[in-house]
Amino acid sequence: MEAIENCDVMVYTKIFLKFPYKFWPCCPEKEFFIYAHERRGYYTFWQHMENAYPGSNILVVTLTNGESKRVEAQSDEDTLKEAMGVLRDMFGPNIPNAIDILVPRWWNNRFQRGSYSNYPIISNNQVVNSIKAPVGRVFFTGEHTSERFNGYVHGGYLAGIDTSKTLLERIKEEERNSDSNKFLLEPLLALTLTQTEAVSGLHKCDIPTQLYLSGKLGIPEAIL
Repeated sequence: MEAIENCDVMVYTKIFLKFPYKFWPCCPEKEFFIYAHERRGYYTFWQHMENAYPGSNILVVTLTNGESKRVEAQSDEDTLKEAMGVLRDMFGPNIPNAIDILVPRWWNNRFQRGSYSNYPIISNNQVVNSIKAPVGRVFFTGEHTSERFNGYVHGGYLAGIDTSKTLLERIKEEERNSDSNKFLLEPLLALTLTQTEAVSGLHKCDIPTQLYLSGKLGIPEAIL
């Protein structure tokens, strides 16, 4: 819990606006442009998608943290109105209205509550080791458990590989230390274990890629 409290979570929002046609400078050497506003982070960083997806007529504006949370709390219509005000300030009043908008809400999603981890500068490896340390049979993984690439998608990918290897080693260790099937690790299944007829013949090796938990078949409650 102390390690979790020492790790902040940042919000990073890419808002996508689609237009009937492009009105911005467009060539391989011109992909990004910046808007200067008296409010820090107010629709500052823009990018067009023509180099990656020709003919898409899409602009992307990136917001972070405070501005991300503010925009997530308002309607898409209000966000579109603000974004169009910025674009007309840059490109003039005659540009077309966007015909569609996509506003991700990482902060308000109860399964995410943010976009990526942000360890403080004073952190050390012990904080990362503590935050990913197993609690009993519960293992933690994700980009926030990657010492080298925390905050990035590939950090989450690599951390998942490392955690799965650690988990498999723990399973093998428990199997070696087990002197009978009384401690057999059963697979984690999304069912109530009252259905003994359905799983009574299942052996742990039948599903080698599943997560295993200890327990006996027939416990009248769901694992997950």
